[in-house]
Amino acid sequence: MSVAKILSAVAFAAVLPLAHAADITGAGATFPYPIYAKWADAYKKQTGNGMNYQSIGSGGGIKQITAKTVDFGASDMPMKAEDLQKNGLIQFPAIMGGVVPVYKLEGVKPGDLKFTGPLLADIYMGKITKWNDPAIARLNPGVKLPADDIAVVHRSDGSGTTFLWTNYLSKTSPSFKEAVGEGTAVKWPAGVGGKGNEGVASYVQKINGAIGYVEYAYAKQNKLPYGLLQNKAGKFVAPDDATFKAAAAGADWKSVPGMGVVLTDQAGNESWPITGASFILIHQKQDKADSAREVLKFFDWSFKNGAKMADELDYVPMPDAVVKEIQAVWKGVTDTSGKAIY
Repeated sequence: MSVAKILSAVAFAAVLPLAHAADITGAGATFPYPIYAKWADAYKKQTGNGMNYQSIGSGGGIKQITAKTVDFGASDMPMKAEDLQKNGLIQFPAIMGGVVPVYKLEGVKPGDLKFTGPLLADIYMGKITKWNDPAIARLNPGVKLPADDIAVVHRSDGSGTTFLWTNYLSKTSPSFKEAVGEGTAVKWPAGVGGKGNEGVASYVQKINGAIGYVEYAYAKQNKLPYGLLQNKAGKFVAPDDATFKAAAAGADWKSVPGMGVVLTDQAGNESWPITGASFILIHQKQDKADSAREVLKFFDWSFKNGAKMADELDYVPMPDAVVKEIQAVWKGVTDTSGKAIY
């Protein structure tokens, strides 16, 4: 089934009343939405239980789970250990993928353009405003670059995709770190904002000369040309599941409190520089133990049955060894009496 059909099916399911006792609700990051939608569709067919997920951005997901209006939240920016403790939350990674630079430039095909972190930083700071700027031309000899204005597109909502993008640009450009910094929402010096990965993809599709950043599945889904990116080893690589897996290979999940590993700018010749995990947030002590148990059942099923579906959308499923670490974290989720629910 195509991604468009899956999204359509889940969107239809989302308007149905939550009649089934085992249905659960989640909200947050748009980055993992295509794979969560695909898992939810398959899970519903196999178990009869629904998972209704609102793709509202990581900032919205953190707000909703903190306010206990959903059964779980999702964020591409891991919460710090002190914030998890303060809000009584447990966090675990559910899926990994990549953020990619996309563009619309007449006559320039997918993979024709090469970018570096400092070059993208200068574009997003408004320092480079024309596609035929010498800095772009030097990196792309042989590519016919027009004198068109660059239309910068960024996110308008609180976004984990923005966190990964700005985290990477801050690591590779000291001036970007000082002027803009990193976060789910920053004060952009240039450009227009689109809501969600969907909004950014839509703007880039409509504006000739546009550049934006989206999760890879959205670039594929919308057939948007994407650029190659220079990694920490100095190699120009293309985004795909192999380069995302290369970036994730060296992750040490045990060493970071709350498993909050950030995978940008990883070492390795094949590593895609803007790789990241998407995290699930759930309350440690549960007033609604049955719903929390169903959340963990859904992700347990997804880890056991969803790897092939993740590969089809160019996400990176969590390795088996990491899933065991995640399941150990689940033992900390309890009912109001302190009894583990899973």
